[in-house]
Amino acid sequence: MTTHPYSELETRFSRINALSEAGGMLNWDMATLMPSGGAAARSEQLAAISVTCHQMMTDPKMAELFEGAHAEADRLTGWQAANLREMRRQWLHATAVPERLVEQISRATNRCELAWREARPASDFQQVKPYLQEVLDLTREAGQAKAQALDLSVYDALLDQFEPGFSSRRIDEIFGRLARWLPEVLPRVLERQRAQRPPERPEGPFPQAKQEQLGRRLMQAVGFDFDHGRLDVSLHPFCGGVPDDLRITTRYDESDFTSAIMGVLHETGHALYERGLPADWRRQPVGEARGMALHESQSLLVEMQACRSAEFSQFMAPIAQEAFGGGGAAWDPHNLYRLATQVEPDFIRVDADEVTYPAHVILRYRLETALIAGDMSLDDLPAAWNEGMQQLLGITPPEDRLGCLQDIHWFDGAFGYFPTYTLGALAAAQLFEAATTAHPEIPEQLRRGDFTPLLAWLRTNVHGLGSALDTDTILERATGAKLDETVFQRHIQRRYLDG
Repeated sequence: MTTHPYSELETRFSRINALSEAGGMLNWDMATLMPSGGAAARSEQLAAISVTCHQMMTDPKMAELFEGAHAEADRLTGWQAANLREMRRQWLHATAVPERLVEQISRATNRCELAWREARPASDFQQVKPYLQEVLDLTREAGQAKAQALDLSVYDALLDQFEPGFSSRRIDEIFGRLARWLPEVLPRVLERQRAQRPPERPEGPFPQAKQEQLGRRLMQAVGFDFDHGRLDVSLHPFCGGVPDDLRITTRYDESDFTSAIMGVLHETGHALYERGLPADWRRQPVGEARGMALHESQSLLVEMQACRSAEFSQFMAPIAQEAFGGGGAAWDPHNLYRLATQVEPDFIRVDADEVTYPAHVILRYRLETALIAGDMSLDDLPAAWNEGMQQLLGITPPEDRLGCLQDIHWFDGAFGYFPTYTLGALAAAQLFEAATTAHPEIPEQLRRGDFTPLLAWLRTNVHGLGSALDTDTILERATGAKLDETVFQRHIQRRYLDG
C-alpha cells in the first residue's frame, strides 16, 4: 500500500513532537522536583532527545517527502496546506543546523541553566559567565547557519523561532515609538498617583499554603482544568507541559501574596491557550500556538487586562480576605484594584506594572541584539544593563541578582524571545478591546468571576486557529488591525490617566 508523501510527513512530525513533549516534561521536572545530583544525567537525557529529534527531522528522505507533498498540494485541505507550510518552516530551521551543534547547544544550555540557578541567588555574574559565553557562541553559530538557509539576518533567524515572519526592523519601529512615548506618559502617571492617597497594603505574613489555595481557586475561576494540569513551585514562573497535561509553576513571597497570585494568573493565560489549541491537530505544527507574541498576549490578557481590572477586584477581594483572615480597609476591592494597578519603576521584569513593563523588554532587546551582533561582550553586560535601566526607568540595580541575572532566557539559549513579551502586551490590548466590544457583558461577568464569555471568544478567534494563519492575520480578523501599539496606549490612558 502506497503512503502519500503528505501523510508520511504527518506521521513523522507526530513522532518527533511526541519526543519533544517528553523532553519538555523532563525540563519541567528539572525545574521543580529533580535533585541537584541528577543534573549530569538529565543533561545527557535531554541531549539525546534533541539529537534524536534532529536526526528524524534531517533524514534525507524528508526532502523527497516535501517535494512529493508539494506536488500533490492541490489535493490538500486548507488545514493540511497550512500544516505543510509550517512543517516546511520547521524543517528548514532544523536542516540548517548540523547535528553536532544541536547536541552542543543542548548540553551547553542545560549546564548554563543549572549554573544560573546557583549564580542568581548569589548575585555572582562571573560564576555563570563562562557558561553563558559558550551558549552565546553556539547560538551565534546556529543563527548564522539559519540565516543562510532562511535568507534572513542572524537575529531575525533567531527571532523566527519564536515569532515567525516578524523582523527586527519592524520591532525597531514599534519599540522606537514606545521608547519615545514612555518618558512622556510615565511621569504623568506617577504624578497622578502621588496626588492621591496611597493604597494600603494588607499585612502579612501570607503562608505559602494559603497562597497556593487561593491561586488554585482563581485558576479554576479563569478556566483552568486540574484534570489536565497542575501547579508547582520553581525558581522562575513558567507554563510547560502539553495541551492535555499542563504544568504551571510560580514562586512565593510570604510578605506579599500578590506577586505569586498574579504570576499564577499570568501562566494560566498561557495554559488556556495551549488547552484551546485545535485537538484534531495535536502534535502537528499547524496545531501549535502561532508564536510567542500571541502566546504572551493570552497570558497578559488574563493577568493585566482582565485580572487587574476593577471588576475582577470585586470578585477577588472577598476570596483573598477569607483566605488570609484579613480585615479592614486594606481588603476593600477598590484598594486592591489600586494596588494591582500601582505604577512604580522596579528592577524585576516579572513584577513590573504594565506601564513600565515595555521598558524592561526594550532594554533586553537592545542588549541581546548587540550581543548577537558582536557589538557588546559579556564583560560589558552588567554595566550596560544598569546603564539602560537608568536611562529608561531612572533606577540602577544595586546588584546583578536584580539586574542581568534575573531572567532565565539567555542562560537557556532563548535569544530572540524577549521582544515577544511586549508584542504580546500590545496584542492583548487589541484582543481585549475587541472582545469587550463584541460582548459588552464581559466586564460585568468578570465582576462575578465568570470568564466563560471571554474564554469562548478567545477560543474562536485565537486558540482554535492554532498556526493556520499568521499573527497579523489572526489579529486583523479578530480586531480589525494588524499588531501595533495604538490600542495599548489607549488602554494605558484610560486606566491610569482618565479613570
